[in-house]
Amino acid sequence: MVRPEVIRKRLNKLDEYLQILRGLQKYSYEEFIRNAEHYGSAERFLHLSIEVLTDMGNHVIAELELGIVNSYSDVPAILAETNHIDDDLKNKWIRMIGFRNILIHDYLEIDRKIVYDVLQNYLADMEAVKRTFATFL
Repeated sequence: MVRPEVIRKRLNKLDEYLQILRGLQKYSYEEFIRNAEHYGSAERFLHLSIEVLTDMGNHVIAELELGIVNSYSDVPAILAETNHIDDDLKNKWIRMIGFRNILIHDYLEIDRKIVYDVLQNYLADMEAVKRTFATFL
């Protein structure tokens, strides 16, 4: 059984992160890249948001015994296979995970233009995944 308190705690944390990210959306691209606190905060809170989504997905998969997770991208794939999310959301989530991997593993080569683009245009995708987990409350 999915434990609502586990989901609720993570949804609350995700809301906190998304609020910070929305605050960072107000900056122009030039202001964003000139200020290490802006782009550094965006990178970190985007990373944490993706971690929270994946953590909730792992919890649902484990508690409902939906399958075995061997990699981050298995989470949206299993949730799509079991009809918890549609293929469009699965693909968006897999792209988020790819972006997370860049933030974690390719940190020396992060393109701030891409970070800004994700910040400005893709928070709605995180909100869509968030709504999926809200149904477990």
